[in-house]
Amino acid sequence: MPLPPHPGVFTTVERRCAEANPTPELRLVDAPSGRVTSLPLRQARQMLYDRSADPDCRTVLWHQIAERARWDSARSDWPTAVVWLGLPGLRRTAVRIVRSSGAERDDVEAELVTCYLEALAQVGPHTPDPGGQVLRSACTNGWARWRTARRETAVADVESGRGLPAGTHPRGGWEADYAPPANGSGLSAGLRFTVPADRVEGVRLGALAQAWGLGADGTRYSGRGRQVASLSLRRAGRKG
Repeated sequence: MPLPPHPGVFTTVERRCAEANPTPELRLVDAPSGRVTSLPLRQARQMLYDRSADPDCRTVLWHQIAERARWDSARSDWPTAVVWLGLPGLRRTAVRIVRSSGAERDDVEAELVTCYLEALAQVGPHTPDPGGQVLRSACTNGWARWRTARRETAVADVESGRGLPAGTHPRGGWEADYAPPANGSGLSAGLRFTVPADRVEGVRLGALAQAWGLGADGTRYSGRGRQVASLSLRRAGRKG
């Protein structure tokens, strides 16, 4: 089931090109007769995604589209029309990414259009099956971008000292043990915090100590002064 209409990138381009027919039009040349046929924009898009159409004709059209993607958008409507021609090949992937990752639809569509234009820029005059290569590359790179973004989903802030719910980080994490000295001020009980493994690279003991209020006025990293607490890190689930 398609997603409901949404005023995102795809819809904006569709509306802008609804009645557009930029010039010069795409052309097909009949080899035996040498007759040149000009294709209005809508007819060209139908042919690009019609599996019954001549593959050689589709290849010729995609080469022209790749060339016109490089035209100056200030002087021609073709750069926007080029995006419009690619939307049928990107739309299903956009829907699947949004539903799978929960990402904002605007962001997904913009990323797919960027991947599509980058793939078109790699098309040369002799690239075989340029349409298939461009759309596969755009959709594959779009999926890769949002799979990475999904792994970076925000979690409860470790700085709050509340830890994270069990089971939310199946790849494991690090445990930080806080052991206050006898009769010390501040926190008076041993505490354990679990830090996600994928955030360990950005966590320093000093930063944790400051964030959790383990430092005391006048203490310095030089090691001189009274002990405030001890803080140690270990892999979650390991003993010792």
